[in-house]
Amino acid sequence: MTGFVWVLGGYQSDFARNLTREGGEFSSLATEVLDGTFDATGFDPSLVQSVHVGNAFGQLFTGQGQLGAMAATVDPRLWGVPASRHEAACASGSMALLAATAELEAGRYDVALVLGLEIEKSKDTVTGAQHLGAAAWIGHEGEDATYMWPYMFSSVADEYDRRYGIDNAHLRAIGELNLRNARSNPNAQTRGWQLTPESFGDDDTANPVVEGRLRRTDCSNMTDGGAGVILVSDRFLQAHPDVASRPRALISGWGHTTVSLDVKQKFERSADEPYVLPHVRTAIDDSFKRAGIAGVDDLDLVETHDCFSMSEYAAIDHYGVTEPGESWKAIENGDLERDGRIPFNPSGGLIGGGHPVGATGVRMMLDSFKQVTGQAGDYQIDNASRVGALNFGGSTATTAAWVVSGGAAAGI
Repeated sequence: MTGFVWVLGGYQSDFARNLTREGGEFSSLATEVLDGTFDATGFDPSLVQSVHVGNAFGQLFTGQGQLGAMAATVDPRLWGVPASRHEAACASGSMALLAATAELEAGRYDVALVLGLEIEKSKDTVTGAQHLGAAAWIGHEGEDATYMWPYMFSSVADEYDRRYGIDNAHLRAIGELNLRNARSNPNAQTRGWQLTPESFGDDDTANPVVEGRLRRTDCSNMTDGGAGVILVSDRFLQAHPDVASRPRALISGWGHTTVSLDVKQKFERSADEPYVLPHVRTAIDDSFKRAGIAGVDDLDLVETHDCFSMSEYAAIDHYGVTEPGESWKAIENGDLERDGRIPFNPSGGLIGGGHPVGATGVRMMLDSFKQVTGQAGDYQIDNASRVGALNFGGSTATTAAWVVSGGAAAGI
């Protein structure tokens, strides 16, 4: 083991864009993200020793596979550098990050470039939803749903309701918070949306039902976009003091769990436990333990996976902000606001910021870096030095949790 892994920064594309309408493809997205990552970090591409690409649905939306090789295809400076693609639905970006950090920690390499790339607006809404549904257990669940994932997370809400009770108004409040936060993010998909109070209620015209309990502003949208980060080892920083003097963030903790695709199996396994999704709690706890922190109150903010408002509702109690089943208390108390006890998704998250599936985990890592280095702009949380991030795929079949530290919290 060679020590810690550091984030030197990176780049995010504008998630409001429609690359298909622009005539773009994976090569143009990869070129933009690569150039942007190197420009933003001032990093010499010839120093990159390994490339990892998070992508979930390339073949389904565009026909393009073999995306590990896309970096060398568009940038000759990366010709010959080992590269691979990682897929775990919405956690694909985090799987790319985990693989890269493992390589650096093991001493195989000292510099890794991690990219998350996804194009989803190449298909109409119904076809796109069918493609995204491939991350469920096909033929075994959600067979009657038009939109698989709203259906699945509505079933998570139903399970919460069965165990603890749930008020749909609290789900609407999560959507409102994240869409409001997104207005301050210059790369957010929804930053220019015109919304009214009725957009967050139960009016079938202003906020129509998508599936079950979930309405339009409870849901993230299909998104085109990419993000990239540069990761380096301690050994690299020792050999390159000029790089060590730049802003950087420490990946101080991580957790990773994988369970069944089937959401009903998850409920059955947790029937006698306080947490509806205990494997999510385990991933979060593991990230805390590895970071050497006691719990959520040692964080300054959380970037969490709100593919739907219900997924954030679950993240609140699984992070320990409240006791199990009591996430509503944090919503009502204002704990999740930017000036609250533990801000959630100041970037706008997925509902507000956008969700290009394979890029989301990388985008979260980049936003965590920005927060702890004071570079998050209008959505900066004052004096942020430690961020928790939660990214999962499917109905939490694959879960990754991170703790990212800067300043004194990182020992710099």
